[in-house]
Amino acid sequence: MEVVSGDADRSTSAEPADEVLVSRVCDGDTAALEALYSRYARVVYSFAARIVGDGSTAEEILQEAFVRTWRQAETYRTGRGSFASWLLSITHNLAIDELRRRQRRPQRFDGADVHEVMDGLVDDAASVEEAAEAALLRERVGRAMASLPDAQRVAIEYAFYHSMSQREIAAHLGEPLGTIKTRLRLGMRKLKDALADEEIIGGR
Repeated sequence: MEVVSGDADRSTSAEPADEVLVSRVCDGDTAALEALYSRYARVVYSFAARIVGDGSTAEEILQEAFVRTWRQAETYRTGRGSFASWLLSITHNLAIDELRRRQRRPQRFDGADVHEVMDGLVDDAASVEEAAEAALLRERVGRAMASLPDAQRVAIEYAFYHSMSQREIAAHLGEPLGTIKTRLRLGMRKLKDALADEEIIGGR
């Protein structure tokens, strides 16, 4: 699989839904896995690259994420969120594991200034700590997202996970632009309230 073949563009209505493809993957259909890869490779790669800051490592994470999709497809549950969310959760965990491995990796001085090396270690530690906090935040956001009506949740996922514009979401879902704007506005309002209940923002 090559990243360049990945296509984050929205699928046409004639293409199978993610859930259908996942079901086929569970039955050992490699073509279904390829279809999911084509649909989400760019998204997964970009997401991983933002976390690890390294294109080569992001490529490795991309490949491993789809290996796990192949092996663990039966663990996906539609009631807990979209396939995109499930896949990005796997990607996130792989990226965080990589950051932790970097922190444990022995440092080679090679004449480097000891202060620079120590500063780097502190920065790495801070990054891992922040990543751990981000993982916890992601879990809470996931619970909040799950509390939204399906139509609002899907619109928000396309907007934030796929970086799709409101017009692109409307075209992809076959809905009027005004409807998508309303779903996003109401969904974000409900999400804010749910996150407040989780004590992420405006905690009581």
